[in-house]
Amino acid sequence: MEDLHRQAESLARRIEENNRWRQQECFNLIPSEMTPSLLVKMCEISDPAGRYAEHRMLKGRTVYFYQGTDFIRDIEDEARKQIGAFLGCEHVELRPISGQMANEIVFKALMKSLRESDHGSLRRLRAVMNHTLNRGGHLSCQPMGGLFNKVEVDAASQAEHVIAIPVLADNPYKADIEKMKERIAEHRPELIIFGKSMFLYPEPVQDVAAFVETLDYPHLVMYDMAHVLGLYGAFQSPLQEGAHIITGSTHKTFYGPQRGIVAGREHKGWDTLWPQINTFSCPGSTSNHHLGTLLALLMAAYEMNAFKAAYQTQVQGNARAFAGYLHDAGMDVEGDPADGYTQTHQVVVRVSRYGAGEEIARRLEDNNIIANYQALPDDTSFLRSSGIRMGVQEMTRFGMVEDDFEVLAGFIAEVVKQDAHVKEKVRQYRQNFLEMRFVLSYKEAAPIAAGILQSMLPDSDHAKAFADALTKPG
Repeated sequence: MEDLHRQAESLARRIEENNRWRQQECFNLIPSEMTPSLLVKMCEISDPAGRYAEHRMLKGRTVYFYQGTDFIRDIEDEARKQIGAFLGCEHVELRPISGQMANEIVFKALMKSLRESDHGSLRRLRAVMNHTLNRGGHLSCQPMGGLFNKVEVDAASQAEHVIAIPVLADNPYKADIEKMKERIAEHRPELIIFGKSMFLYPEPVQDVAAFVETLDYPHLVMYDMAHVLGLYGAFQSPLQEGAHIITGSTHKTFYGPQRGIVAGREHKGWDTLWPQINTFSCPGSTSNHHLGTLLALLMAAYEMNAFKAAYQTQVQGNARAFAGYLHDAGMDVEGDPADGYTQTHQVVVRVSRYGAGEEIARRLEDNNIIANYQALPDDTSFLRSSGIRMGVQEMTRFGMVEDDFEVLAGFIAEVVKQDAHVKEKVRQYRQNFLEMRFVLSYKEAAPIAAGILQSMLPDSDHAKAFADALTKPG
C-alpha cells in the first residue's frame, strides 16, 4: 500500500507539472489538437467511461446487447441530432473512436457496397484519387495507412492504383481542377478523397462532384474533414457541395474529445452504403465505442452549436493575421499572399534557410512554443522536412485575437532566425491567455462540474473532503 501511495503521488506531481506547462506556460499551435472545456473533461470521466453499450441493427431494429444502457442510448441519439444540425445532414455515425477508424469504415463499406452492386465477390477498389503525403494528404488515406490492401495493384508499376490530385504550378496548396478532371476521366477512380492534414484552401468539391456525375460510373466522393470539421460552413460545406460522405476527428478545430465521425446525406445509387457504414462501425471495427468520450462529444456539440459563428470567424481571422505577422517578421510563409496565405486555421512556414524542420520544431518547443515539423510539397521525404505547420484554433479558444499574434510571431521569428532564448518572455506572455472562451465561463461551469464530480463520490463527507482539498491554500 505504501508503494501504491508513493507511486500515485509521484505520477500526480508529474501530471500537475505537465498540466501547468501545457495549459499555462506554452502556446499550443499543433493544428490537430484542442484543449476540451472543463465540462467536456468532466463528461469524459463520468460513469459511462467504464461501461459498454454495444448495439447494431438486426431485422430492422436497433438491438443493444447490454443492460443499463438507456441513458447512453439517449445520449447517442441526442449527439447525432446535435452534430447533424451542425453539419446539415441526416446520417451521422458516432461510434468510430478516431478519424482514421472513420476512414477505414468508409473504405470497407464502399467495397462491400460495390460488391453488392456488381453482384459479385468482394474485390479491391480499381482506382483511388487522393492527396499525396508531401502535398498534405493524411496517412489514413494512403496505401500504407487505411487504404492498405484495398486498392488494385497497377500491372506496370506494381504499385497500388492511387492517382495523385494534381496541384497548381504556382500554388501547390491548391488543386488544379482541369487536370484533375482529365485524370478522373482517364482513370475513373471509384473513390475520390478530398481533405488534408496540411490544409490552407478549400477543395474543389462542387466542380469535381458535378463533373464525375457526367461520367456515369459508380464512384464515391469523400471529404476527410478531420482538420476543418469545426470550421464546417464558414470554410466549406462539402455535403451541400456534392460530396457523398465526410469523415473526421472531433478534437482538432471541433471542441470535442478524441473520437471520429462519419456523416452524409442521401444520394441516388448509394442506398446500401449507410447500412454498411453502420455495420462496419459495429461490429466491424469496434464493440465498446468509449462511452465516456461519447458523452463528452455531446457536451462539445452543445458548445459548438452555441458559439459556432463567432468562433469560426475568429479562427480564420487569427490565422490570416498570424500569417501576415510572420511574413512581416521575415519568415517565409507558404501560400498565396493575395488571399492572406490561408483560409483555414493553419499557417505553414518554410524554415530550411535556418535548419531542418525537426530541429526548428524542437528549438521552438524549448521556448514553450509547440508546433510540428512538416514536409512541404517539394521535399523528397517527410524525414527531411522543410516546414513548420501551426494552427491557431486552440489559442483562439484561450482568448487570442488578431493583434495578439503579432507578439507571438515575433517570438517565433527570434527563435527560428536567431536561435534566441525567449522561453521566459513566452511564459509571461501566455499569462494573458488562460481563460477559455466560446464556452460557459468558469464561474458558470464550476457548479455544474462540481455536481458531476459529487455524483461520483460515495457520500457527502467524501464530497466535502474533496472540495476542501481543492480549496486548500498551496
